[in-house]
Amino acid sequence: MDLRVRIAAGKRELVLNNPVLTASGCFGNGIEFLRVFDIQRLGGIVSKGITLRPRAGNPQPRIVEAPAGMINSIGLQNVGVDSVVAELAPVWATWSVPVIANIAAERVEDYARLAARLDGVPGVSALELNVSCPNVENGLEFGCRPELTAEVVRAVREATALPVLVKLTPSAGDVVAVAEAAVEAGAHALTIANTFPALSIDIGRRRPALGWGSGGLSGPAIRPIALKMVWDVARAGLGVPIIGCGGIVTWSDAVEYIMAGACAVQVGTATFLNPRAPLDVLEGLEEFLRREGVEDVMQLVGAALPRGGPTSGPRRAFSGAEG
Repeated sequence: MDLRVRIAAGKRELVLNNPVLTASGCFGNGIEFLRVFDIQRLGGIVSKGITLRPRAGNPQPRIVEAPAGMINSIGLQNVGVDSVVAELAPVWATWSVPVIANIAAERVEDYARLAARLDGVPGVSALELNVSCPNVENGLEFGCRPELTAEVVRAVREATALPVLVKLTPSAGDVVAVAEAAVEAGAHALTIANTFPALSIDIGRRRPALGWGSGGLSGPAIRPIALKMVWDVARAGLGVPIIGCGGIVTWSDAVEYIMAGACAVQVGTATFLNPRAPLDVLEGLEEFLRREGVEDVMQLVGAALPRGGPTSGPRRAFSGAEG
């Protein structure tokens, strides 16, 4: 059985041993889970959001339960890129599983500075551009406007030789237009999607339940919507791999995303309930492929899409930017 997925080719090659990754912000930086299960069985680890300088994050409380999910407002709490390079990357460099550094900024030039700082650092296999965080000022602005998304991608591509993934926001009026802009600017792959802006009210206090006010909704509640976003972008036939993200709890959830056009998936909120969720998804996917007699997971990519369209053929995901 071949579970390998190629996210980027050529000089910026990124090949995953299987299509199951963790989602940024839900798995720490991987180190915390080493004692829970063998994380190197996964296809990839995505770091917490990394900024130029350390961030304390938003005021407490930061998480509130919601029907079929949760709303969070962490505010990109992290140690800053210098500490990542000095303390975390050396640990990542000892792993066989690739680590994708998720980076976030409020200015285009700061995205470029982050990319340059992480370029060539052992242990960092790729970058995921967070242009879609609903929990910081201006966090959604880049991902909602195609021209700004393209500007960020171009700046990062000029600053690094690492593969570049772009994490899209569900808040974009036209997600396909933003995806097209990202690809035209040089994105090697697209992650779809981030959390959905949301609010919960503490009726006892007559105030928002979260310290920052609003937050981002994640979990099974958003899965059908994020799945539709993957479907729409896949049907556009942009020629780069799509990584599906949003509400994946079981292997069947992952299969839905793959059949909708994603070649890989990220498991996030499910780890709060079950820290082994990414591994459970992988093992369930492997068993499903055995039962179905599928020898190559890529045979399922886009299987549910209309036949004869621009995405027809499971190897379409391999034709992304190679330079």
